[in-house]
Amino acid sequence: MIFLRPSVMSHWPILSTPKACLMSAIRPRRSVLYMPGANERALDKARTLPADSLILDLEDAVAPEAKTEARERVCQIVKAGGYGPRELIVRINGQDTEWGKDDLAAAVKAGPQAILAPKVTHADDIAWLDETLSEAGAPAQLQLWVMIETPLSIFNLKEIAAKGETTRLSGFVMGTNDLLKDFRAEPMADRSNLAVTLTLAIAAARAYDLLVFDGVYNDIADADGFAAEARQARSFGFDGKTLIHPSQVEPCNAIFAPAPAAVEQSRAVIAAFSDPANAGQGVLKVNGRMTELLHLAQARHMVAVAEAIAAREATG
Repeated sequence: MIFLRPSVMSHWPILSTPKACLMSAIRPRRSVLYMPGANERALDKARTLPADSLILDLEDAVAPEAKTEARERVCQIVKAGGYGPRELIVRINGQDTEWGKDDLAAAVKAGPQAILAPKVTHADDIAWLDETLSEAGAPAQLQLWVMIETPLSIFNLKEIAAKGETTRLSGFVMGTNDLLKDFRAEPMADRSNLAVTLTLAIAAARAYDLLVFDGVYNDIADADGFAAEARQARSFGFDGKTLIHPSQVEPCNAIFAPAPAAVEQSRAVIAAFSDPANAGQGVLKVNGRMTELLHLAQARHMVAVAEAIAAREATG
């Protein structure tokens, strides 16, 4: 399925909403759990799960004959609220389907934190989505996340990510199953056949200050395999990982949370550079470690993430 791009799209104006208005303050996004939009019981249970973010799915998880009903249910649930600190994202169907445009309009009215669009392949797709969201009445703070799940999207990562400077685009979600399918590749335990793809996506996201989330792990019963892949994803630099089952949430949260010792060291780094006695110093020794200004930036980010996690967990 290829994302529909109207032939005149390249001539449409791009809305210039300041990036700061679109990107929310640092918040935990360790675990991003897909919830099937057609399953009312699962959607209700999600209110009690410790997931940081929930993707209420109208696309892959919903059969064609249930699409309209799922849309209505998901939008009613988003409007009703009751999910506490959990971030709500609605994944719509592609705009080349009979449901995509109605999904987008209904989701905007429901008011989630973000809308996730599948099968983007070009920068023009982002411009078109941004324009269409605004025409549907989307507020400036509504974020746009997009699936990176086709070979063509990998070739166009830089241009797609660059749209984050002038549109509401704020995140990538890796569709690793779709990528493997389109590559005609076989799953590998170490994902060495996806390593370049994953790294390029992270590089593009970091270059343009976007969030980026790893794809799902399919074997729900293999807890050790999931943990290994989640640790790999964190080592790659992903902000979090998308999940397909509630049993994956707590281990994912633990793996993507900063280690207490690392947070303690980060606080020490911040304190050292804040000390007037060290004013103007570019390199300091902190707890025996040579520390530069680049480490100060990393320390501030880690402490902010740790504090956000603590606040999230305090609210249940």
